[in-house]
Amino acid sequence: MRLFPLLIATLIAASPALAADKRVLRIDSLTATQKDGAILVQAKGAVSSGGWTRPHLHLLHGDGHSVVLEFLAAPPPPGMVVIDGLVPVAATLLVKGRATSIHVQADENEITSQVVK
Repeated sequence: MRLFPLLIATLIAASPALAADKRVLRIDSLTATQKDGAILVQAKGAVSSGGWTRPHLHLLHGDGHSVVLEFLAAPPPPGMVVIDGLVPVAATLLVKGRATSIHVQADENEITSQVVK
């Protein structure tokens, strides 16, 4: 009976749906527009293979002048057969508040964009 909680914890940790998100390989374009007290951020980039899911932008820091985001996605589970090559991904985020610039980080590069009103 002592092994049952350990077995459940191991199965949950191994679940692909709960795998830790990682930064996408690169970011290719970034747009940020201010409207009605919020900033609409749109990013496009690429991952290194097929099988990546749930691309999204994650807020790291915002100080009123600039906002720093990470471009993340869930990698494919180990052993999954995937396309070996660059695959495009895109994500959108609505950030409440105001800022003058948006900085987005990927694995290989970073891009900063001015917020357009």
